[in-house]
Amino acid sequence: MKRTIELNSRQIEYDLQRKPVKNLNLRIKPDGSVFLSANDTVSLKSIEGFLHEKAEYIIKAIDQYAEIERYAPKAKQYVDGESFRVLGRDQRLQVIEGKRNSVSSDGVYITLCVKTPDDLDLKQRTLERWLQRSCRETIRELCESIYPKFQKYGVAFPELRYRNMVSRWGSCQPKRGVLTFNYLLIEAPVSCIEYVVTHEFTHFLCPSHSKEFYLLLSTFMPDWQERKRVLEHMYAYAE
Repeated sequence: MKRTIELNSRQIEYDLQRKPVKNLNLRIKPDGSVFLSANDTVSLKSIEGFLHEKAEYIIKAIDQYAEIERYAPKAKQYVDGESFRVLGRDQRLQVIEGKRNSVSSDGVYITLCVKTPDDLDLKQRTLERWLQRSCRETIRELCESIYPKFQKYGVAFPELRYRNMVSRWGSCQPKRGVLTFNYLLIEAPVSCIEYVVTHEFTHFLCPSHSKEFYLLLSTFMPDWQERKRVLEHMYAYAE
């Protein structure tokens, strides 16, 4: 049952659901909708009294979700002029029609050539393949450049893997000799990717995030904290 109540001079719509529950249960979804479940024996007056008591919490939650939505990245449309970040720099997209699907970049513009420019899925697949390939190439080059620092400690060159990760930039499996990196790193500046690569290589010498680990990391990369701050400013990702 949809109802409306005035809370702190704001009209708030909520969905009242009658259920066999012991307590009044309030829930606010990320889209800002308000749900409240109550037993059939609870009066409407009691329900509205409860909502008035929770007014500050309800309005704060609705406003916070609205703020998140406002700044959340919007779905890409893969059209001319759209911005894509590559190695820390925003580049503008140019879409052209051609006989084969391909992508090229001059550092300012990304030229996306596709057989059917109106095919959104085709444009997305073509550009994502290019971004992922660029990510693999960049990280492999950095791994090969950084590896000599660790080779003298008996570390074998690892197997490199890549995938989309929700909450990590990279991971290390010391016993298996595997490093895995997040494809999203292609958006970060090269200096930040160097930090992630060095961080993961250091785990071959010290698997945990102990004091010893950070001492070693500081030896290999004295300014790692600044690079990490730049990365965290871009995204709230864990190590």
